[in-house]
Amino acid sequence: MAHHRRPALPRLLHALALLTAALLLSACAPRQLVLSQLADELAAQGQASETDLELARDAAPYHLKLSEAVLRPQPGHTGLAAATAAGFTQYAYAFVAFEADRLDATDARAAQRLRARAARLYQRGRDHALTALEARHPGFTSALARPDSPLRLAADDVPLAYWAAAAWGGLISLSKDSPDTVADLPLAIRLAELAWRADPAFGSGSLASLLGSFEVARPGGSPARAAALFDEAIRLGGGHSAGAYLAKAEGIAQPAGDKAAFVALLQQAVAVNDAAGSPHALANEVMRRRARWLLGNADDLF
Repeated sequence: MAHHRRPALPRLLHALALLTAALLLSACAPRQLVLSQLADELAAQGQASETDLELARDAAPYHLKLSEAVLRPQPGHTGLAAATAAGFTQYAYAFVAFEADRLDATDARAAQRLRARAARLYQRGRDHALTALEARHPGFTSALARPDSPLRLAADDVPLAYWAAAAWGGLISLSKDSPDTVADLPLAIRLAELAWRADPAFGSGSLASLLGSFEVARPGGSPARAAALFDEAIRLGGGHSAGAYLAKAEGIAQPAGDKAAFVALLQQAVAVNDAAGSPHALANEVMRRRARWLLGNADDLF
């Protein structure tokens, strides 16, 4: 049976109506029930079919602040915690860290300020997801730090684990001057691997791509294993994931100094087309934009 996504504006209006109800009826109605309904609504919301990046960027801060306010009294709400972690991670990557990359050549100081902000946003997203995992599995965070602990994740834990690991990876990548943060890389990798064991196809290849990026980043990582993971991400994406091609270009071709493969992969990313209403439209547009920018700067990268 097909499921049709409710348009973003009516969903937002419905969420605001629920918030108003929570405020006005808290004295005479079960406030927690209203908050729970609002959390469900915000978790189900999103701009997945939005392709106007500027509109998505301008709308995101309010949506994230509202989500945090609703999540605060119910930090273990799995859906909202995952959606909030995803929102902070995607906003940091698409609109803050990317702008820093573009500014590097003309204003290194401004670029550094943006990277510091992106790191804080990544940390915020990670912490929301980890808090929810801890609420679901008391002792989870401390067990994650013990390699011999027999941790397992259920399928419905995977979105939290994926976004926590992705945000953690983003934070580490922007924290080269913080040895303590960089030292957390094995924890982020373990979290992603736990998610992989529970649902290796998660995100139509997004999890495979994240593991490929971690394999490239970890000391002693195997380029062959990373390439296999990126190829698995491309396969799982069915040719509809611009991010899978982009990840392989930046994770394999660029470090190897293979400009021809780098360009070919980026061109494949740019060529990805989205069906009307695709849930991957916004993510693909973010990745296509970065791919076009990298293509324009390919001569400077090799």
